[in-house]
Amino acid sequence: MISPGIDIAIVFLVFIALLGCGMAIPFAIGVPAALYLYIQGGLPALKGVGLVSYGAMASSALTAVPLFILMSEILQRGGVSPRVYRGLSTLCAPLPGGLLQTNIAGCAMFSAICGSSVATAATIGNVALPQLIARKYDGALSAGSLAAGGTLGILIPPSLVMIIYGAFTDTSVARLFMAGIVPGLLLTALFMLYIAVHAKLVPSAVPKEPGPSSILEVMRAFSDLLPFLVLIVLVFGSLYLGFATPTEAAAIGCALAIVINAVWGQLSKALLVDALRETVRASGALLFIVFSAALFSYAITFAGVGEDLTRFVVNLQLSKYELFLVVFLLYLVLGCFVEGLGMIVITVPLLHPVMQQYGVDPVFFGIMLVIFVELGLITPPVGINLFVIQSTWGGRLSEVIRGAMPFVLMMIVLLGILVIWPGIVMWLPDQMRPPA
Repeated sequence: MISPGIDIAIVFLVFIALLGCGMAIPFAIGVPAALYLYIQGGLPALKGVGLVSYGAMASSALTAVPLFILMSEILQRGGVSPRVYRGLSTLCAPLPGGLLQTNIAGCAMFSAICGSSVATAATIGNVALPQLIARKYDGALSAGSLAAGGTLGILIPPSLVMIIYGAFTDTSVARLFMAGIVPGLLLTALFMLYIAVHAKLVPSAVPKEPGPSSILEVMRAFSDLLPFLVLIVLVFGSLYLGFATPTEAAAIGCALAIVINAVWGQLSKALLVDALRETVRASGALLFIVFSAALFSYAITFAGVGEDLTRFVVNLQLSKYELFLVVFLLYLVLGCFVEGLGMIVITVPLLHPVMQQYGVDPVFFGIMLVIFVELGLITPPVGINLFVIQSTWGGRLSEVIRGAMPFVLMMIVLLGILVIWPGIVMWLPDQMRPPA
């Protein structure tokens, strides 16, 4: 009989090898999970797969996934993204950094209607990069700001990663959404602060932008942002006040997205059909990952790995700060080689019981986990946002990486702040009104 430490290591190596060979994440997770079940209990161990599959996919929290994706698809296809960037560029132009500040503010605002880091980086990047290149902004700093700004897509709600984590750990998605708002705004501020300092220290990297020339221009900028602000307030206000569940809030968002496109953008039958088609494809891919994650969780629970790992970590008598340092280093290394969702499904079943034993609130750990995933999105060699921006920009990948590295440091600073003052994360969800 193989010892538990060795066989889980073998399964993890199989997972990494399958990812390295280009296998899709659900299969790269599901195959090692089935293999591990067979190693631990033979064919009888596989009898529970059907029940586990049903239990995982019957989660009510997952019904919000396709609706939030649909809301994002409708808005992205309606041609309203340039309005967001145009309005913010007018308001942010006087700040040190000019349009680079608009990159961060635009990503933050689009994050509140998107839920995907890659989609946020790609959408704002397509709008911003032509203007940045034409005005001779520093290429590395421009690309890095967009790659890093895109990561806000999974920290500022709605976040598909938060929904999957919530379903996976039986944690309130509404509380996770509220918990992500203040850290998301704080990270936005840190990014903008870095750009302002860089612009002051290296003036040649950032051309001087004229600010708004009249009150009318400022009002026009606010009018560009108004429909999105209304959508954000109604969707998340209904969650905060307890009037709606995440699924109901997502449905409200879809209805408002259609109205916004009809009034300020483009709306057609073909657009809605395309949005629905992409929603089915993306939702199917995400939910397949959830299914595979449930299978993996069942496998390690069947083998008692979670209990063994919890006992081992507790016996080390680490302080809570030392535990977070170890977890940070783990995710920092994993983020260089494993895609974000892959990190979540392979580590959460192992670490969630440990965090519970240490008294860490699952909502707090969920937000920390999202930031760990954000780091993986802009750390080479598999940082997806780096490749998205590089393909849009056309410059060298090394330049994008160089421009993104200072923002990685800002994320690490945020992690330190949240570990020292966890109330920053927990204050807003603790003020929520319970659902009626």
